[in-house]
Amino acid sequence: MKARNQTAISEFLLLGLTEDPALQPLVFSLFLSMYLVTIMGNLLIILAVSSDSHLHTPMYFFLCILSANDICLSTSTVPKMLVNILRQDQSITYSGCLCQVCFFIIFVGLENCLITVMSYDRYVAICHPLKYTVIMNPRLCAVLVLLSLVISIVHALLHTLMVLRLSFCTDLEIPHFFCELAQVLKLACSDTLINNLLVYLVAVLFAGVPLSGIIFSYVHIVYSVLRMPSSGGKHKAFSTCGSHLSVVSLFYGTGLGVYISSAVTDSSRKSAVASVMYSVVPQMLNPFIYSLRNRDMKVSVRMLMGRTPSVL
Repeated sequence: MKARNQTAISEFLLLGLTEDPALQPLVFSLFLSMYLVTIMGNLLIILAVSSDSHLHTPMYFFLCILSANDICLSTSTVPKMLVNILRQDQSITYSGCLCQVCFFIIFVGLENCLITVMSYDRYVAICHPLKYTVIMNPRLCAVLVLLSLVISIVHALLHTLMVLRLSFCTDLEIPHFFCELAQVLKLACSDTLINNLLVYLVAVLFAGVPLSGIIFSYVHIVYSVLRMPSSGGKHKAFSTCGSHLSVVSLFYGTGLGVYISSAVTDSSRKSAVASVMYSVVPQMLNPFIYSLRNRDMKVSVRMLMGRTPSVL
């Protein structure tokens, strides 16, 4: 196929999860429901933490940032898909596609960093409880969030700028419901060796370093908990880590599942369906994990819900 310069490209086509028109209303309803649950669930977490002074601690500060990030991550992909289904139009502009690639990478990277920061917070709280308020002071918490954001932005801009150097073929169909970097690179007619090497290198760093930090934190946490004399103290320590461990398992588990699915199947459409598990589902489930497994959160949410009718 004849390549054309990237400046001449006006749009890509997002093929979505299915080509069957009869299934489009079902897909629309499913994703709209998941998106609304994601927005409302994460907003509820933010409001509950903000309204309860007992939850104004580093752990819940990071949880609020994570919830806000989950809203942004879902918003970067799902609304465009819903609009395309409603309009029966699969197109997305070239600039819109690159923006979607950039923002998706930013929010996924920030999620990864925040999960790591939260594991460090739990490490300090359990292994160094007497120094917790000194170590996890407001300044350090803000610096950790800002550093995570800067790293994520640099990471996303690096990939996005590298895509700008590519030329694309006349076939601009993306077998996905959003512009995923790997799928965009497959459409390029110019050499993508540097892009692919960069993807694998950064993926190893972004997955390996944070995951190593999480494992390091929890090895020390388990060691400290096992040394506690009382069973009540052990139960309390493990319960405070249970929600975070569930989020870690969901985030890395779904990501690994999508990677394995992409490796064992040649179908891009099946890979797109599998990618829903890491691009939509974790953001929807995170509020439920924290609100159902955390006693303080359950109390705060009930208080917030109890006040809502009187306000209305």
